[in-house]
Amino acid sequence: MHEFLDLKGASGAFYRFRRWPEGAAHLPIAGNYVIVQEAAAGFKVLAVGASMNLSMARPAALGRGRRKPVHIYTRLNVSRQLRTSEHEDLVAHYKPAEVLAETV
Repeated sequence: MHEFLDLKGASGAFYRFRRWPEGAAHLPIAGNYVIVQEAAAGFKVLAVGASMNLSMARPAALGRGRRKPVHIYTRLNVSRQLRTSEHEDLVAHYKPAEVLAETV
C-alpha cells in the first residue's frame, strides 16, 4: 500500500490520508481515519471513522480478525465541523460496512 491515499467523497471533494505504519505511535490529535484492505482494483474501504484522539484508533481497528491485512490511514483534522463534514462525505460515497465515530 502507498504512504498516501486520496479518497473521494460523495461531494466530489478529495481528502488526502497518510498511512499509519504498523507498530508506530500516533499523535493524540483529532482527525478522520479509514481502514482499507488491498483488493484487485487497488483497495476497498472497510470502515470510515472520526476520533477526538487518533492514537486510540488502532486497537479498535485491529480487533476485526480479517483474513487479509488491513491498513489504517489517518487525516489530521482538529476542526470538529470539518471533521464531521468530511466523515459524512466519505461515508456517503464509500458506504462502508462499518462507520466508526466517537463524539467527534
